[in-house]
Amino acid sequence: MKIGFIGLGNMGGPMAANLAKAGHEVAGFDLTAPCPAGVTAADSATKAAEGAEVVLTMLPNGEILRAVAGEVTPAMQAGAVLCDCSTVDVASARDVAAQAAAAGLGALDAPVSGGVGGAAAGTLTFMVGGSEDAFAKVLPLFEIMGQKAVHCGAAGSGQAAKICNNMILGVTMAVTCEAFALADKLGLDRQKMFDVVSTSSGYSWSMNAYCPAPGIGPQSPADNDYKPGFAAELMLKDLRLSQQAAEEADADTPMGQHVTELFARFVEQEDGKGRDFSALLPRFAARGRNA
Repeated sequence: MKIGFIGLGNMGGPMAANLAKAGHEVAGFDLTAPCPAGVTAADSATKAAEGAEVVLTMLPNGEILRAVAGEVTPAMQAGAVLCDCSTVDVASARDVAAQAAAAGLGALDAPVSGGVGGAAAGTLTFMVGGSEDAFAKVLPLFEIMGQKAVHCGAAGSGQAAKICNNMILGVTMAVTCEAFALADKLGLDRQKMFDVVSTSSGYSWSMNAYCPAPGIGPQSPADNDYKPGFAAELMLKDLRLSQQAAEEADADTPMGQHVTELFARFVEQEDGKGRDFSALLPRFAARGRNA
């Protein structure tokens, strides 16, 4: 398949490389990041999109997605699919899909879970919104770049699934960190805490697979001085998207709102920027109740 790939940063670069390794003809464009091995550098986003059956994007936000879509859709051949793998607001995803449809193109919003490690290993999970036909066309590429692709519904459904998932993740990680800090102050050993919770009703992905306590459970960023597997500022971005969507949908999300405010303080006023989102644990451990 002939593929255009726009956005070759920490996520997009390895994703494009995996497609090229699988034998696809990949033309890539990025304003700053170099093309990975096997990917042919294009002079512009438009050039990367010309003649492609699928154009994939991995971009920082909805504003940039809208701009890139406006640039590439006129250059894409009829029947091609524009597949955005960024995490952006639902409204941007739906507007870009409508723009693509008006140009005779398919469109998918397909944000990912799995981080940089999953992008490199080809083990990402894709949450996909858009038509069945567009999904079927891009599914063989999802299977190269990831281990699972779920068709969540119409345009915008992929973004909706991603932000709902990450709102849950933000809340569960925050309360897991709070609980470890409380256990410390109650004199409960962290390993004993893990042994109980990880096999009881309090278990969660944050506890069992990504434990924020160093030396407890499977290897996680906590065991590497909280160097980011998923940076706190990226969690804050996703949480803000969840609250933007909640505002637009008139949804009551008090826990989501509170954890968004917590991560905003952690990233913008404290030392959270550049650290893993699980670094809330040392933050809580160092504070008293009314700090």
